[in-house]
Amino acid sequence: MTRLLRTIRLDPSDAVVFPLAAAPGEWAVPGGFCFWDDDLASLSGKRRQAFRAGFLGLGSFGWSTLVEVAEADAAQREAAVAALAAHLRATYGAPDEAAARAAAAEEIAFAESLCEHPPGTIVALARSAEGGEVRERFRTLHERPRAAREYESMPVFAAISVEGEEEPVQHPDLAAMARTRR
Repeated sequence: MTRLLRTIRLDPSDAVVFPLAAAPGEWAVPGGFCFWDDDLASLSGKRRQAFRAGFLGLGSFGWSTLVEVAEADAAQREAAVAALAAHLRATYGAPDEAAARAAAAEEIAFAESLCEHPPGTIVALARSAEGGEVRERFRTLHERPRAAREYESMPVFAAISVEGEEEPVQHPDLAAMARTRR
C-alpha cells in the first residue's frame, strides 16, 4: 500500500473557478507541469485560478482546490501512472511511451512525497511565480482531536503566525470577475 492524493469537493466552487473541475474521488497530482509553456504574467480568469490553487485530477484532467491523503494499492498507483502517461503523450506531445511513463512516474512519486500524513488529511496548494520561477506551497489540515470538536470549545476565529512565508497582497477585481462569469 502507498498513499496518494485524491480530489475532494467541499462545495461547488471548483465548477465555477476552474476551466474544468475534477470529479471528487479522482487520484491527483499537483500538475504544475501544465503551465510550463504559459506566460505566467498574462494568465487570467479560470486558467490563472488553476495555476494558483489547482491540483490536476487524473480521471477528467480537471482541477480541484483540495485533495486528501488516501490509501492506494499497487494497481491503483499503476493506473494513475498509466493515465497520466497517456495524458502526457496526447496533450503535451511526450516523444514516446517510455518518456511519458518516466515523467508520469516522477510526478506520481512527487505526489506520494506529499502524503506523509494520516489518511484523510486535507492538502491545499498555493502556486506562484516568483523571480521567474514557479513556487509551490502546500498546507495541510488535520482533523481536530475529539475534545477540540466539541461545540462549546470551538473558537470562532484563530490567528496563526507563519514566519518566512509572506505571500503577496492580492487585490482581486470582484466586479470584473462577476462580469466575465455572465
